[in-house]
Amino acid sequence: MNAIDLEAVYRKYIDCLNERDWENLGQFVHEEVQHNGRPLGIGGYRSMLENDSEQIPDLWFKVELLVVQATWVACRLRFDVTPKGDFLGVAVNGRRVTFCENVFYGFDDGKIRDVRSVIDKSAIEAQLED
Repeated sequence: MNAIDLEAVYRKYIDCLNERDWENLGQFVHEEVQHNGRPLGIGGYRSMLENDSEQIPDLWFKVELLVVQATWVACRLRFDVTPKGDFLGVAVNGRRVTFCENVFYGFDDGKIRDVRSVIDKSAIEAQLED
């Protein structure tokens, strides 16, 4: 799969997440997907995303920076959200926070199989100190 195809697949994946179209997640995510080294499988990955959407009703994935190379997509996602309660162990409790997530996606057979994610937790904590 070439870089142009991976970018198109990734952008459709982001659309799928933003539309909460969980039934079609398998078009973009491999059955044996893992997240930060944890094998979740597509069912566990879907549950993680559904839980995120439940805890953060206004969750919206905004692509800020996107790089495609071979079988990898690197993306910086920006979020401007109001989590209901604790988020990443921080008591956000309905306050609006803005932060970024840097994610590397490894593709296998045209689907996301390896997700490596780092969220800027310190940005969230700094906003809540004010």
